[in-house]
Amino acid sequence: MKMHNPPHPGEVLRSLCLEPLGLTVSDAARALGVSRKTLSGIVNGRVGISPEMAVRLSLAFDTTAESWLNQQVQYDLWRAEKKRASLRVTRLAAA
Repeated sequence: MKMHNPPHPGEVLRSLCLEPLGLTVSDAARALGVSRKTLSGIVNGRVGISPEMAVRLSLAFDTTAESWLNQQVQYDLWRAEKKRASLRVTRLAAA
């Protein structure tokens, strides 16, 4: 089932993981072993969550990597579907 306007996973990370624990982006980045710039890009919705980052988040917050990747896929798919009408695609069929 597709979600209607799903949040960017960075928004979920901020509101459900960082804020409840009182973590700054710098603190969380250090714990995750990534740069502050990298994590800031995710939290601010400018960068997507990669498989490696999903594993890092799953280890740090006792979640699953699949849950982070599923959020990213739902977000990306929703954005792509918004552009469906403007895509110039020719339907292909077997002869």
